[in-house]
Amino acid sequence: MNQRLVATAACVAMLGLPWASFAGVSADEAAHLKTDLTPLGAEKAGNKDGSIPAWTGGHTTPIAGDKPGGRRGDPFKDEKPVYSITAKNADQYADKLTDGTKALLKKYPDTYRVDVYKTHRTAAAPQWVYDNTFKNATRARLDGETISGAHGGIPFPVPKSGAEVMWNHVLRWRGSSWQFHIDSYQLTADGKAVLTTDGVGDQQMPYYLPDSGPDKFGGEFWLVKLTSSGPPIRAGEAIVGRENLDFTKSQAWVYLTGQRRVRKLPNPCCDTPTPAAAGVMSFDEIEVFTGRLDRFDWKLVGKKEMVVPYNGNRLLQPKTDAEVLGAHHLNPDFVRWELHRVWVVEATLRDGKRHQAPKSRYYCDEDTWTCLLADRWDANGQLWKTVWAQTFVAPDLPGVVVGSFGFNDLLSGTAFVGNLYNAKAAHYPIVPTYSDSTFTPDAMAAAGAR
Repeated sequence: MNQRLVATAACVAMLGLPWASFAGVSADEAAHLKTDLTPLGAEKAGNKDGSIPAWTGGHTTPIAGDKPGGRRGDPFKDEKPVYSITAKNADQYADKLTDGTKALLKKYPDTYRVDVYKTHRTAAAPQWVYDNTFKNATRARLDGETISGAHGGIPFPVPKSGAEVMWNHVLRWRGSSWQFHIDSYQLTADGKAVLTTDGVGDQQMPYYLPDSGPDKFGGEFWLVKLTSSGPPIRAGEAIVGRENLDFTKSQAWVYLTGQRRVRKLPNPCCDTPTPAAAGVMSFDEIEVFTGRLDRFDWKLVGKKEMVVPYNGNRLLQPKTDAEVLGAHHLNPDFVRWELHRVWVVEATLRDGKRHQAPKSRYYCDEDTWTCLLADRWDANGQLWKTVWAQTFVAPDLPGVVVGSFGFNDLLSGTAFVGNLYNAKAAHYPIVPTYSDSTFTPDAMAAAGAR
């Protein structure tokens, strides 16, 4: 089954037609979601040697230490690494590592380490998400980069192109409405951690609101508001974003305390620096990729077994940021890696478009569709950045969702670590549906204060 799907996808991707139109798969292909594929489209079976187990429903039972609306525990707290990858033995595992991971091992041989644990296929979602994913398989359509006919589930569980895989990441299951309390840091080249944001955020996905539908939710699939309380120079700042399936209709506004006014951002997209990260990270590096697909041609390389960060509840356990921050990267003692199958997608800048990174490669988990790692090359062809996301198990959704994310600049030696929850009393609390007005510039202006 997998070989056939990958071969078909690779042939389609090699056509290189940015204007190609793809309808949903046939009913016979969709039927595999009820047999040899998981309800979200991954291979249900494990791999040949058993290092990747079969999917048996994911992790949906409460975790010891979880407090509803509070801190989260670690379901695998007693496990030890099966093996560790360092600069000394990296060549032994080269085919399972991204270029960026290998570059970090080489750049920081004394501090960077990849601890690989037993693989657990924890991905899960509510039954109604599975049901909608099954419907999306035959009704979702992609015309160029514009998606239609999808709602409430993975849009393309049997993907035919790289663009479809990236849409699956963008529209992956991560809850309907939730809140986050975070700290974010820039790591300087000389090893100092500089706080860029201490904030509280609200997020909502109208795409996953159960009382909506493919023709009712209006196209705005992701709403976010972030208000900063620190560092002092940024206290009171806020940003609101409304992401639309039609990229040209996506909007964002910022509240600037010094001016005491709201300004609409002219280009909340792509390689534009995002105020949410104090300008350190670009918009399309948020959670590895949050951007416009029309800047690139997307090639589906295929599926591959790779060592990736996964089930990272371990990272949530320390109660201070200092414990998990190293001089140039996260402290390896708190980062869990596992062997998983991922879809590999390459992005190449389209003729007539501009971007600081004209080539990127993404590694997207088959179970959750989350792009966990990415590498980006600059205009000179140099490996420039490696981008990463840490996921954790949230059985109250249920699901596996992104917590912290960031990047390492392999040329300058700087890095960014966003969305650390360690010093906070709440880890991604699930909340009732927000009013749409929560995510408006007027509401942000009304709440603004220095």
